[in-house]
Amino acid sequence: MKFAANLSVLWPDLPYLDRFDAAAEAGFEGAEVMFPYEMPAKDTQRALMRAGLSMVRIAAPPPNYTGGARGFAAVPEAAERFRYDLRRAIRYSGALRAPILQLLAGAAEGDAARQTLVDNLKIAADQAPEGLLITICPVSADDLPGSFLNNYDLAADILAEVAAPNLALLFDNRQAELLHGDPIAVLETHAKLVGHVQISDTPGGSPDLEALGTGLADIDHKGWVSVAYDASQPPEIHRETYQKLRKLWA
Repeated sequence: MKFAANLSVLWPDLPYLDRFDAAAEAGFEGAEVMFPYEMPAKDTQRALMRAGLSMVRIAAPPPNYTGGARGFAAVPEAAERFRYDLRRAIRYSGALRAPILQLLAGAAEGDAARQTLVDNLKIAADQAPEGLLITICPVSADDLPGSFLNNYDLAADILAEVAAPNLALLFDNRQAELLHGDPIAVLETHAKLVGHVQISDTPGGSPDLEALGTGLADIDHKGWVSVAYDASQPPEIHRETYQKLRKLWA
């Protein structure tokens, strides 16, 4: 497994471009930025090259800087806007050589929302160039009130309905715990669909890294693992957490 620092969460006190150097100094091999669209892609490219990191994941659609929702892949009224923004996100993922593009379903409800998400996933799967994996991740109401994609079983059903080989599930232990209680059970149940993993702090504090490491070994996960733990911790804690992950999950 290879580890990527989620720079949308970690080192928030540093200027954006300096976070890449901080991630490299902490030992990470990759970086993730959920919304890199404010910065010209070339600037982010240079920061990645300088730090010797790979960009692993970005999110779509790009944020609405007028204050609108950041995710609306399941919002019927935003279908046209989503498809327009998707093209920009795919261009950015190509420029940054990010192999994973996460689609954010947003706040919605009902059959129309489900159908909208299915339709948008089909379009994304069709438009994605070779080598780009499209992922979805359920989000709890704690983090997004009114979240449509609020259940891992629902996400699995939708992926099965779309049935595209370049679609996968993003496993986030925090969301799995908030939604279902036992993140390891969620991981084991949906192991065949997992294309990316994010390790985050849980509602009760630090995650059980040993149990998660065992679970990932059991499903033979060989991809990237992104890390998005408590950003308020000092830099040395980031390094210690990374080294603990490397030791436990070697």
